[in-house]
Amino acid sequence: MPSTEIAVRVRGVAKSFGGTRILEDIAVDIGRGEVHALVGENGAGKSSLGKIIGGYYTPDEGQVEVWGKAIARFSPRDALSHGIAMIHQELQLVPTLTVLQNVFLGQESSRCGILSAGDRERFARLEQTCDFGLDPDARVSDLRIAERQKVEIMRAIARDARVIIMDEPTSSLTEDEAERLHALIARLRAQGKTVIYVSHFLEHILTNCDRVTIMRDGVVVRSADIAGETKQSLVASMLGAEADILWPALPPPPDPATPPIVELRDVSTRTGLSGVSLAIRPGEIVGLIGLVGAGRTEIARAIFGADAIVSGQILIDGVAQGRLSVSEAVRKGLALVPEDRRKQGLVMTQTTRPNISLATLGRIGRLGILRPRDEIARVEEMIAHFGIVPTHVDGRVVSYSGGNQQKVLLAKWAVAKPRLLILDEPSRGVDIGARQRIHEFITEIARTGTGVLLISSELEEVINLSHRGYLMSEGRIFAEERSADLTAETALARVFAEQERHSAGQETRPDE
Repeated sequence: MPSTEIAVRVRGVAKSFGGTRILEDIAVDIGRGEVHALVGENGAGKSSLGKIIGGYYTPDEGQVEVWGKAIARFSPRDALSHGIAMIHQELQLVPTLTVLQNVFLGQESSRCGILSAGDRERFARLEQTCDFGLDPDARVSDLRIAERQKVEIMRAIARDARVIIMDEPTSSLTEDEAERLHALIARLRAQGKTVIYVSHFLEHILTNCDRVTIMRDGVVVRSADIAGETKQSLVASMLGAEADILWPALPPPPDPATPPIVELRDVSTRTGLSGVSLAIRPGEIVGLIGLVGAGRTEIARAIFGADAIVSGQILIDGVAQGRLSVSEAVRKGLALVPEDRRKQGLVMTQTTRPNISLATLGRIGRLGILRPRDEIARVEEMIAHFGIVPTHVDGRVVSYSGGNQQKVLLAKWAVAKPRLLILDEPSRGVDIGARQRIHEFITEIARTGTGVLLISSELEEVINLSHRGYLMSEGRIFAEERSADLTAETALARVFAEQERHSAGQETRPDE
């Protein structure tokens, strides 16, 4: 049980950016040995509060106390000296370094100023604690996002922090990986460590946290013991009203005899795909179901021309393609919303307007000269359609919440009116309201005749938003099912069973 000692006390904290107040009169107590959740919609201020406690933002007003001591001047280094470490949603790793080098960066073992081999032993002990299965010599740039998130978590634990702030720690993890993380959090709590847990996954909060602070529009609505909360009570406080979490109705599925927009036939790639065959028809939402590393993102990249196909064929409108490039894929009406919106989807140094216009500049210009009035009108229409906040066309995307950044990225391709839209983790790290709007957009665009390929680590999202699903493991598709015939539990059980068969040297073909 958490103790009555206060690890972090926040009183009267306020913060503004560019004249916009993002936090107002924040007061919250976080106890020693407590897993304390911060919840709210995107833009509610929960990540900003986490960054103030972690020393990344300096409050304009108010005070932060750590272990009973008021902190006048705070930086990440100062926070770490007081035993506070932060794991960011947007990961803060050095991609050219290895896992081991990132974990111990700034804390390397040395003798007389010369690096020693002690870090390998430290990493082995840390891996026993975390049970993440990471290769210490792997280069971070070669890791998937889920694996990079594990590196961030290991780095915080390696610094022996007494307060660990986790901002969306499970957003890129499968349910099995999330369970292992939560088991680790329980061990940290048992050691008397405090975890501040920022998340949109209400089930994870209800199951694994001791207390919750709910925020809305930059203020604290209330704090309470988790034992008295339900998903609906949290949602009601977050939104200011009772609300149901509903899946939008799917458009009718296309006739199976309808020719596919895109078809893969026995495709293999150097990135790990092996004999993959699938088809996506106009107006059809097709899901890829599998664990992280199953090959879902690799299929998306192969279709979009980002990864070369070494054997097999990709057909567009029944015509076999040669070596397909990204630019050719876009010209043929294909679009990809990647899982890493900040590094692969958006231009973070630009504003909303160029980010939305980027894929369709040729439609709002003549002879290479843009028509600003047309561009602004179109961007304003997209801002209203998706509910992007801030509402002005030249807002700085880098300062937007994750949900609003994702809406800008979706708006870019909505303007393009693609024939096939590939969505890789479209609702990663976004709040309930933004998630609902993204789900509505998926069904809206399918109704216009656009085919959709949907990838998500949330099995319920894939199953409830698709007509058909392909089950994947180890770079292969091993089954195809109507989504209506699946549940998250049965799909996950089949994926695990296939993994066991594969490790035992057996294989299942999609037609079995």
